[in-house]
Order: sequence, then C-alpha cells, then structure tokens
Amino acid sequence: MTKKHTTSDLETLEAAARKAEQQKYVLRLYVAGTTPRSQAAIRTVTALCEEYLPGRYELEVIDIYQQPTLAKGEQIIAAPTLIKQLPQPLRRFIGSMANKEKILVGLDLRPKQPQDAEHE
Repeated sequence: MTKKHTTSDLETLEAAARKAEQQKYVLRLYVAGTTPRSQAAIRTVTALCEEYLPGRYELEVIDIYQQPTLAKGEQIIAAPTLIKQLPQPLRRFIGSMANKEKILVGLDLRPKQPQDAEHE
C-alpha cells in the first residue's frame, strides 16, 4: 500500500528542504603539518564548502602539531580528520578527503545512493 502525500505533507517537506539549505555548517579539519596530504585535504574540503555551502559555513583548519591540546580534546587519532560539529548529528571523516561523494553524503548534502549502502 502506497501512502499518498497531501498538500500539507509536501509543504512540510519543502519547508524542511529550505531550512536545510539555510543551515550553517561548522566544520573543523585537523591536519598534520604542511604535508602534501594535508594540503590536498584543505584544498578538497575548501572547494566542497565553496561549491555546496557558499556563505553558510565556518571551516577551521587546525594543525595538530601546532595545537596538540585541541587535537587531544577532540580525540583525534589520525590526520586528516574532518569533524562536522553543526548541524547535528556530529560526524567524523578520517583519512583521505579524496572521496568527495562520501563527504557530501556524510554532510547530508547528497542522498545516499542504494549502491553506497551495499558497500558499507
């Protein structure tokens, strides 16, 4: 049995979509010095934010060598690590930031594709 959506349901869904489009993202990217891997992570995450979250994100880049207490407080065990603090839920991405699609899905900027669920 398929549920039919009423006009009220559709309006609620559209309002939720508009609210999601206006939410501010607070992100922290932990890197280890100025290694090529760290630089690539910074470029990738910054480009994703500029493309998908223009004007509605805060991205703080933290070098774990220069600010080890911040890394310890967040229990960072590997770098690079990207943490989405807001909007909830909190999410962590550890390791290479090269898989842009995985990051977009994790940030709730793209829906998870059925084949993605099979590989997890």
